[in-house]
Amino acid sequence: MSTTGTVLFLCPHNAAKSLLAAAEFDRLARERGLPLRAATAGTDPAAAPSAAVVAVLAAEGVDVSAHRPRRVTAADLASASRVVSLGCDPGTLLPSGGAIDRWDDVPPASADLAAARAAIRRHVEGLVDDLRRNAGA
Repeated sequence: MSTTGTVLFLCPHNAAKSLLAAAEFDRLARERGLPLRAATAGTDPAAAPSAAVVAVLAAEGVDVSAHRPRRVTAADLASASRVVSLGCDPGTLLPSGGAIDRWDDVPPASADLAAARAAIRRHVEGLVDDLRRNAGA
């Protein structure tokens, strides 16, 4: 894959699942030489990121403490190389004919953080493998 791009992870509040997915994606993309990076947004942003998610990522050396949840825009969706929804719908913001991967089976991080992380890891590994395959890597 010779071009760089963004994989946009969406979750309702941009406070937990999308942050976990972005951190996992960026780690795997770096390890596997993909020139893609993660971005995050939400459809109904919270005031702050989940304290539990901030703590679990900090324990792994990923600092998201300064993250401020934000609302997804049409421009975010239009410029992303790939869009992944973790339980939300961007509605009319998605460009006509725009594709979105739906990972609706990921449980809320607030209900079961370990299960949410395990599901996200599985999905991200599959996504990275798919991106590498499509890039001929």
